[in-house]
Amino acid sequence: MTPETVSAPAPAAPPLPRHTRWLYGSGLMASGIKTTAFSTYLLLYFNQVLGVPASIVSQAIFLTLLVDAIADPLIGRISDRTRSRLGRRHPFIFAAAIPAGFFFALTWFPPTGLSDFAMGVWIFCLAALTRACMSMFEIPSSALGAELTDDYTERTRLFGIRFWFGYIGAFGFGAFCLAVFFVATPEYPKGQLNPAGYTGFAILGGVLIALAVLTSAFGTKSRIPYLRQVRERAVKLTLGDHLREMADAFTHRPFLAIFGYSLAKQTAIGLYVATTIYFNTYVFQLTAKQLAVLTAESLVAATLAVPLAPWLARRMGKRKAAMAMGLGGICIGVTPLILTYFRLFFAPGDPLLLPVLFAVGAIYHAMIASSLMNSSGMIADTVEDHAVKSGRHNAGVFFSVNSFTTQAAVGLGILLAGFVLDAANFPEQADPSGVSKLISDSLILWYVPITVGLWLLGSLMLLWYPITEAKHRANLDALAARAAQEKEQSLRDSPEVTGMP
Repeated sequence: MTPETVSAPAPAAPPLPRHTRWLYGSGLMASGIKTTAFSTYLLLYFNQVLGVPASIVSQAIFLTLLVDAIADPLIGRISDRTRSRLGRRHPFIFAAAIPAGFFFALTWFPPTGLSDFAMGVWIFCLAALTRACMSMFEIPSSALGAELTDDYTERTRLFGIRFWFGYIGAFGFGAFCLAVFFVATPEYPKGQLNPAGYTGFAILGGVLIALAVLTSAFGTKSRIPYLRQVRERAVKLTLGDHLREMADAFTHRPFLAIFGYSLAKQTAIGLYVATTIYFNTYVFQLTAKQLAVLTAESLVAATLAVPLAPWLARRMGKRKAAMAMGLGGICIGVTPLILTYFRLFFAPGDPLLLPVLFAVGAIYHAMIASSLMNSSGMIADTVEDHAVKSGRHNAGVFFSVNSFTTQAAVGLGILLAGFVLDAANFPEQADPSGVSKLISDSLILWYVPITVGLWLLGSLMLLWYPITEAKHRANLDALAARAAQEKEQSLRDSPEVTGMP
């Protein structure tokens, strides 16, 4: 290993101010808004409001994963290798803000008169552009989190704040839109099926996405001098060199374990988000106002998860905490559907239905959120583990998995949702009060085993993840010793020491 193959260590940084933590985390509001809009409403809007077959919508969104599969690792790699006065991460974050908001808003305004196939093409193109722009923000921003602190527990706390803002964006925005844009009318008793509401929904979402990204970018700009920078290489890398270094990162065992876990869990979450609006609208027959109330439980849950996640990381370790909270949360989350299938749950209109769904949802989301917070800290810890072996800090490449699997939550989740809806013979533009018990039961029967199975599969993959707190501290010590050795060698080789001009 030669000195030019490693990134240059940053100067000693002052303690991370509290306001910087919160401004950094605020950026994930943009991801929360995009994710809840695409996961919850994109299929509903084009399928139930505009009448496009669910299979076309779900397949169009799934195909955008092909774009993500290529773009996300490249964005991570380019971010890792970028040299600029704004450092490695901030140029991408600043550049992503306005285009991400613009393409998000435009997605919801397809030209009139398009065929079903043309609608699918529109969805694919605009969703792909939106997600590519969001990847330009999410990957460098996530990598930035790994560079703001290397403390084992502090990372979970930092990503906890970040996920809290993600929940604020996802469910706060959703609740606001249900209360303002999707108000019930005589013509549309279920306001979420009113096409007029999607105009304000789309425009507000686009504006908030751009503002959230810019807030995070400006809020962390003062830390740029203390972030790890890229050192000049004596010999420029060829395309083959770049591909070999990326392949080396992607074959790292801890990375593979967290990638498998993340892909399975995020797909399960995407399926949950895409189908929950159907369960709440057609099985539990909730109104838009009741849905707005129900979204508040996610905000309560996220607030509880922020202190819970680092506490669990200290007590159990990140791996066990992520597994226990994920599996426990999904088992609790599907309980109302299982009871409904066996006619043991509250019927639509029962005064206890909404409070019980609220309580179950709060517990489910608190557990899932704490699992997500710990698993994000695990990705950050993988960066140093790989750096010990390779000498390269590939935080951008590693966090491309976080972006890709989050995008997969939309693509694969909606693809599975379309499959589940088709398998249950769920009709387009259905009457909310006219869906038969047979169709509702079929929907539950398809959904529950798939989502529980995905969480179980992901947890089994996480058993391969070997990094504990002790291992992480050993990695930091090894990197610090290597940096000291390189500094000493650099001083010995300086002209003042060698006497050479």
